[in-house]
Amino acid sequence: MISNSLRATLICSIVLFSSCKEDIKKPTKKNMSDNVLIQEWTGPYQGVPAFDKVSVKAIKPAMEEAMKLNLAEIEAIANNTEPATFENTIVAMESAGKALSRVFAYYGIMGSNVSSAEFRKVQAELAPKLSDFRSQISQNEKLFQRIKTVYEASQKTPLEPQAQRVVDLTYKQFEMNGANLNAEKKKRYAEINKELSSLYTDFANNVLHDEENYITYLNKGQLGGLAEGFIKSAAKIATDKGEEGKYAITNTRSSIDPFLTYSTERELRKQVWENYYSRGDNGDQYDNNKIIAQILKLRKERVGLMGYDNYAEWRLQDRMAKTPENAMDLMMAVWPAATARVKEEVADMQTVANELGDNITIEPWDYRYYAEKVRKKKYDLDSDEVKQYLQLDKLTEAMFFTAGELFNYKFTPVAEGAVPVFHEDVKVWEVTDKDSGKHIGLWYLDPFAREGKRSGAWATTYRSSDSFEGEKNVLASNNSNFVKPAPGEAVLVSWDDATTFFHEFGHALHFFSADVKYPTLNGGVRDYTEFQSQLLERWLSTDKVINQFLVHYKTGEPIPASLVEKIKKASTFNQGFGTTEYLASALIDMKLHLADPTDIDIDKFERETLDELGMPKELPMRHRTPQFGHVFSGEGYATAYYGYMWADVLTSDASEAFREAEGGFYDKAVADKLVKYLFAPRNAMDPAEAYRKFRGRDAKIEALMRDRGFPVQKV
Repeated sequence: MISNSLRATLICSIVLFSSCKEDIKKPTKKNMSDNVLIQEWTGPYQGVPAFDKVSVKAIKPAMEEAMKLNLAEIEAIANNTEPATFENTIVAMESAGKALSRVFAYYGIMGSNVSSAEFRKVQAELAPKLSDFRSQISQNEKLFQRIKTVYEASQKTPLEPQAQRVVDLTYKQFEMNGANLNAEKKKRYAEINKELSSLYTDFANNVLHDEENYITYLNKGQLGGLAEGFIKSAAKIATDKGEEGKYAITNTRSSIDPFLTYSTERELRKQVWENYYSRGDNGDQYDNNKIIAQILKLRKERVGLMGYDNYAEWRLQDRMAKTPENAMDLMMAVWPAATARVKEEVADMQTVANELGDNITIEPWDYRYYAEKVRKKKYDLDSDEVKQYLQLDKLTEAMFFTAGELFNYKFTPVAEGAVPVFHEDVKVWEVTDKDSGKHIGLWYLDPFAREGKRSGAWATTYRSSDSFEGEKNVLASNNSNFVKPAPGEAVLVSWDDATTFFHEFGHALHFFSADVKYPTLNGGVRDYTEFQSQLLERWLSTDKVINQFLVHYKTGEPIPASLVEKIKKASTFNQGFGTTEYLASALIDMKLHLADPTDIDIDKFERETLDELGMPKELPMRHRTPQFGHVFSGEGYATAYYGYMWADVLTSDASEAFREAEGGFYDKAVADKLVKYLFAPRNAMDPAEAYRKFRGRDAKIEALMRDRGFPVQKV
């Protein structure tokens, strides 16, 4: 997932069009601020963030100063007495906001990677101020009239393609954010945004609270089925939390997934499962249900000011799907096959449970446990055995190899201490072109879970590439939540986690390969931007990666060919579970925003809607509504969670292009087209057009159904 942590930066660059760029010139006394977080970045690699100097105390005054500076820039553009032109209006906006983007880089890190109670208080104080700031730009009438003048002129006399794309995107975003409303409606629009900003912050902090405070401690007699490495890690976490002699199962996916898969303690599995899936839904001061209801009401009211019937209709107009109906059609085309497969999977699991004499009926906390036993029975495939060959360090090397083959990139470790980092776990690599040695950027990796770090995995940038003021390098990061091992132990991960690692690296490669002139063009189209990263997942299972980098963590022996064959044969195993848990969340997201939010009971709506859909009782949504941060801690994925499925259709179809090529997934000609049309343009080209240039046609859903082992039907 592209970083929620820097969503404010994305708002800055996409919605407000303050470019969030970095000036790579050396600071001067004239523009130097006393606040370290606002100062221009210095040091090697065109300047790097001073992460070693970040502090909660400095963040609020830095943000307030940066907003003030940006507003002054915007006012200068809006009040320019010269006739509006592309250069003095759009380009000027692209150049504005450099100081603000520097502050947002620190703000995002503090919110997602090293959060604290002290910072969350500051975050809550800043949320309404940031909303006011955004409204002052999006509702600046003089500014919008200048944008409109440039836009209308470009419709008569088009500009060069990238310039025209920036004008079109800028005008559309201002229009979608109420720029054409009258004064009274603009006032209400701004009030709604201000209230929403606080609700989003509260929602996210409530989930983080429940992740940090619902921990299950085990004793030595409760470790049945768990792997040695997992046990050692759980012991260290417990010790770090003052519970010497116990074993901690934290309330994050990286901890609960292996526990639910391997623990023989059914009652403990139930407890851990309930802790995780009740985040934000515990009927206490951190409960999110009322917050969600209020968010839905405010979103509907806000788009109603512009004449839209519902939030989904407004949101999807500039996405690939275009309408909620198109998104729903895709999801419902896959849903019946997914739920039918779940029934088959549950039947297989129940058979195994019966054979073992367990005398149980499969419940949600049993699904992963018995699915693993079915995997062993059907494919003689032991996930824990596979993990012995999936070392984090080796997977990192495998990603670098893939980047070298497809993008011609080389990753070289940066000496410790040469570049400031925000935590000792963070490592940094320099990215260069393999042939020319040209410097492209830096890649930061923050791999481990810890208190104050939000769950999940994401990618983000501290500085993106553009060339309108001279070429800039890229500062990109990947962030994961692997369980940190005991000292001296290897970090072993599941196949699913390895896939996610490749996925997020795909986002980083998308950042590094950008070939765009203007900052706004680095923005993504939500139901397209996951495609590139989902596609990169496919290289994990290629022979070149398997044969070189999947080696046993103790012996160094390559993974046996027989085990590889089992992995490939089992590639569609448990697709009912994976597809259904995801689609349930995507469908609830869409249906919530199509529903009338008046007096809505969130728990009841979720329950009744899942019943109507025929949701299997043996598994939950991937993200239950009260913890659905994609949708309710901001707006990036609101009515857009379906986008992963939309992108997966593209992914499956594009994968077949490689399979059909002479050189397979390393075919040079197809790889060149991949970079040229699917990665480098970012949002400088309409996504549908870009895909057609790569594939020669539109993507087909049949490829997705084949990938998942579902019956193929024409849609």
